[in-house]
Amino acid sequence: MKTFSIYFRSLHHHLMMALILRSSYEACNAFMTPIFNAVALTARAPSKTLGVEIEMPNFDELFQRIQTVSPLARLAIAKKEGGFTALDNSNLQDSDGLNWKTLENSKAGQKPIHQIHKIDNFLDLGSPMLRFRSSLEGPCIGERFANFIMDFEERKKWDPQIASVCELYPIYDTDAANIHMGFCKYGDCSRLGIGYVTTKPNFVSSAREQLTMCGIQDFPDGSCIIWGTEMDDRHNHLLPKGERNQRARTHLFATTLMPTGPNTFDAEYILQLDCGGNIPAFLTTPVIIETVKSLFTHAKKYFSGGEGSELAKYITSQQQMDFLHRLFTEKKGILFAT
Repeated sequence: MKTFSIYFRSLHHHLMMALILRSSYEACNAFMTPIFNAVALTARAPSKTLGVEIEMPNFDELFQRIQTVSPLARLAIAKKEGGFTALDNSNLQDSDGLNWKTLENSKAGQKPIHQIHKIDNFLDLGSPMLRFRSSLEGPCIGERFANFIMDFEERKKWDPQIASVCELYPIYDTDAANIHMGFCKYGDCSRLGIGYVTTKPNFVSSAREQLTMCGIQDFPDGSCIIWGTEMDDRHNHLLPKGERNQRARTHLFATTLMPTGPNTFDAEYILQLDCGGNIPAFLTTPVIIETVKSLFTHAKKYFSGGEGSELAKYITSQQQMDFLHRLFTEKKGILFAT
């Protein structure tokens, strides 16, 4: 009986190791296919700039990568609800076999960010994969959160290193992107374009520039995924004219927002950023972490809103626009807008 017990424990150990190794293999395998296909296989969609087409990425690969490192994104794409609480009660919580390290962990709601996780030198790219989790009060409005990142005036309020942000080439029609994505397979794409970012020099690095494709996916329950990835070198002709800076590269970025109540939502922010210039990650990672903390401090203040706040003004303006849109849709015309 004792021999059988020892054999059973040994078999259980080997089975568990096999499952862990398989899970790790599948997780890493999700990153083996390039996001941008070979030129001959590439689909394109017109941008709002005459003569410039946007090369569509491999959306299946992009969102598989996001889901591999972001359980909340997996939950949203699976059209499930509940935020981090639902993750705790499901098999979607870090079932990827990846070696996450916990840098910070506190009770949700006590700080703008209550959890920070990291995988060092992710995929041997020289930079860590970082994951931040936040639970915020306020309405879950993905467009507003995306605006913190994509709008220069908003970005300046929380990012002291930002020098410029601009959307160079917005897609002409998001329906084209939705067709390439497989008709709401990954939510409804409400925004997509190629943007350009420059940062100021600091005590760690000189000025940097990036050329990224970014988008917003909306889901029926009010969740959204804001995503981004660096364009390949073959897209450098899209860079604005002028003196070039050292290139930084966002290998992967996504922020998933999910409502958890009438006026609360959870947010999961993942980022793998290579700052370029052979600067060791132990110097750049603390700067990145503090910058993301500043973003969520700004978000916490914004979404808490209140009467007369920027958020309240935005909601009022959106309600007025929706009202006018319904009038024209119903063909009543502006003469009936009283």
